[in-house]
Amino acid sequence: MAFDSSDNKLWLSGNEAIALGAWEAGVQVASGYPGTPSTEIMGNLACYEGVYAEWAPNEKVGLEVAIGASFAGVRALATMKHVGMNVAADPLFTAAYTGGRGGLVVLNADDPQMHSSQNEQDNRNYAFAAKLPMFEPSDPAEAKEMLQQAYHLSEQLDTPVIFRITTRIAHVKGVVNKGERIQVSPGTIEKMPGKFVMLPGNARVRRAEVEKRMAAARELAETLPENRLEDGDRKRGFITSGTPYNYVKEAFPEAAVLKLGMVWPLPEKMIREFADSVDELFIVEELDPFLETHIKAMGIDCHGKDLIPNQGELNSFIVRKSIDPDSVGDLFAPLDLPMRPPNMCAGCPHRGIFYSLSKMKDVFVSGDIGCYTLGFLPPLSAMDSCVCMGASVTIAHGMAKALGKEGEGKLVAVLGDSTFMHSGITGLLNTVYNQSYASVIILDNRITAMTGHQNNPASGKNIKGEPANAIDFEQLCKAVGVKRVVVVNPHDIDASRKVLKEEIESTEPSVIISRAPCVLLPEEIKRKKPVYYTNFDNCSGCKSCIRLGCPAISWHPLTKEEAVERGYKEKQKGYAEIAEVQCNGCGQCACLCKFDAITLREAN
Repeated sequence: MAFDSSDNKLWLSGNEAIALGAWEAGVQVASGYPGTPSTEIMGNLACYEGVYAEWAPNEKVGLEVAIGASFAGVRALATMKHVGMNVAADPLFTAAYTGGRGGLVVLNADDPQMHSSQNEQDNRNYAFAAKLPMFEPSDPAEAKEMLQQAYHLSEQLDTPVIFRITTRIAHVKGVVNKGERIQVSPGTIEKMPGKFVMLPGNARVRRAEVEKRMAAARELAETLPENRLEDGDRKRGFITSGTPYNYVKEAFPEAAVLKLGMVWPLPEKMIREFADSVDELFIVEELDPFLETHIKAMGIDCHGKDLIPNQGELNSFIVRKSIDPDSVGDLFAPLDLPMRPPNMCAGCPHRGIFYSLSKMKDVFVSGDIGCYTLGFLPPLSAMDSCVCMGASVTIAHGMAKALGKEGEGKLVAVLGDSTFMHSGITGLLNTVYNQSYASVIILDNRITAMTGHQNNPASGKNIKGEPANAIDFEQLCKAVGVKRVVVVNPHDIDASRKVLKEEIESTEPSVIISRAPCVLLPEEIKRKKPVYYTNFDNCSGCKSCIRLGCPAISWHPLTKEEAVERGYKEKQKGYAEIAEVQCNGCGQCACLCKFDAITLREAN
């Protein structure tokens, strides 16, 4: 982040601004699981003095840690992406009853358009279902300042507060004013069993408190500065919040806008007065008709999802075209850019495993969430399902029980080391306990790679890079009852394939640990590594190396005349070439080449 000491202005992303806002608000304990687009919040917050920050094994653990800190009387923060809220929902709904002692904010990052997610659920619905206040900023500066209000409201009303951002807010940059950290006090123990022990008798009392709190929140919503009227032409009036507010201002700069910073509970009096003052009312929001549904329930006539799409991200062009299609010109037209499909990095250790699995056409591969989900894409095409974190193991087990031991299917679950600790361990316990025959492959690259290389309990380092305990997967798997545990080097494709075939054929649970570091780890980037190049005289054009899908290897097609000119046989359709500047020296392509056309250079 850039800092201009002359005027205390910073150029920050939304996530960086939220980290700064949490520090200024006096947060002392923060816990979360990395998940795009929320990841950078915790990574930045860990750099501030006076804050304990950690990566938790999953979002449920992270939220429970934050709840514990709130019980001890300090301000706490839990961070997660939208699907992580599903994992954390159990403690979230009960924390709505208990409240806390210190302010508690649950940062939720939704992902419209599914840039890095398996669904695009709208987590404003959690605020409604759990009966919790929710704030939603529109830019980085507002995100930092609004977080202060969220903590104030959390303590004023004795409630957790959900702070919702989306991908655009998380990653866009803006000018943010740097402030001072409030004075903080150390945590204390205060026994309050009637408030914190949610047995039915206590919970019923707290349930009544929840309704009182929400009534108070509705009153406060009418005067909160985060809910504001921006006056303009009353022919069209807009009610909006979050990122869509920016699109409305760009598409209809002259219109009157009621901007909601607190999206639940709603300021009903303010909304009614605004609706009465405009000729036509439009609700502009991404994903679900959340605001629209509740505004219509108030008996207010308005346009919403009858015009505005309920899928994907909005932009100024979509908003303008949806409401006033005749006025749309080239100014608002989006750029028509070519697609760039994602790919595993050159030298990625996961590629060798998926290449072997791609050759086993009778094996069903139950996949999971991580870089390795790209094993689904051509040319590997070696993943048959992907549902949610940790589901690879349990889905394989369920299929095994459906097929029976004599079934025709062969089953394997594939997941990463961080995903295994997030929610794969319990699935493995179930597999062993209920006597499945599915094999589990743990892709152990010792880092949470997909979200930007965050440490995890297998990395041997904590969030600050300090030494920490590293999980021994072999011992862990044996401790839960797996008798067949084997470690392979995924770069040795022949040896790995032999092990895979043997374990998949087994009629008892087995775990294959594919162990090799991510090539983008700093120590791997600095390491002297071998580099391979193409010996064109030996290339037969068989395309074996091309089927790895490595971005360092390209295919050059040839006409018959060009083949003869290069000294190849007329039937040779082309040749493969390794871009040495991209090669990470994994050697997987060399394992596959039977014509000595891939040659090793000395380490550079």
